[in-house]
Amino acid sequence: MTDAGHNLALSDLRRRVVALDRSARAQRRALPFGVAALDGHLPWNGLPLGALHEFVESGVESEHAAAATLFVAGILARSRGTVLWCLRGRDLFAPALASVGLHPDRVIYVETRKDAQVLPAMEEALRHGGLGGVVGEAARLGLTASRRLHLAAEGSGVPAFVVRRWRDDAERATANEPSAVFTRWRIAAAPSRPAPAPGLLRARWRVELLRCRGAEPTSWNLEACDAEGRLALSSDLSDRPHPQDIRPEPIPGEVRPIPVRPGGRGRAAA
Repeated sequence: MTDAGHNLALSDLRRRVVALDRSARAQRRALPFGVAALDGHLPWNGLPLGALHEFVESGVESEHAAAATLFVAGILARSRGTVLWCLRGRDLFAPALASVGLHPDRVIYVETRKDAQVLPAMEEALRHGGLGGVVGEAARLGLTASRRLHLAAEGSGVPAFVVRRWRDDAERATANEPSAVFTRWRIAAAPSRPAPAPGLLRARWRVELLRCRGAEPTSWNLEACDAEGRLALSSDLSDRPHPQDIRPEPIPGEVRPIPVRPGGRGRAAA
């Protein structure tokens, strides 16, 4: 009887946790990406606001994180309000942010000169609220610091974005440390299809969702952000026929039945 009562209490607790999780999802605001395949995979039909999100770039480009930076800038371009961008140096190219829709007039730059000061500056800004987003470029993002940032973002409703930038292998080794981020993304440049002339096609990104509360990891090949921060499914993928409509090429010597039309007769052919 004791075990039965314990199991009933545990089942009831699980139902309450599920109910609370569903309620939190329903109340959490989100910013859609505008790509059905991406939004449909996320539990909130978009990127949840009032949460901490982490962005990394694969390969040797992680030192500059150019694609990851433009990905974040495109998200903020589709939102409203002033953006606070915390960084340790003066290598952020404002015209590049403007090219994906984040105008320089909307951005306040905070230069800390030390990596260790980026996350505290982000937390202070998040607790004040009233911003459209807070971005920080940092090499390290530990469990304690990420928890503080997420709680601050959740309390103010302001989204927080950490772009990881690693200058050496020692910093890169911290990539797999535990953290309390709500979502984690990896962005990488992807090959473009041949262009009829230089400069006529948008760049392509391989966008990977590495971690997300309530969703499985997955990836997409997307066209990079346009002048309004909008992403798009790669044209050669979006125009591709449905797999069930693709008829495989016949194998020499294979015998296949020919579909029978209503009122007609079928035959087998090699």
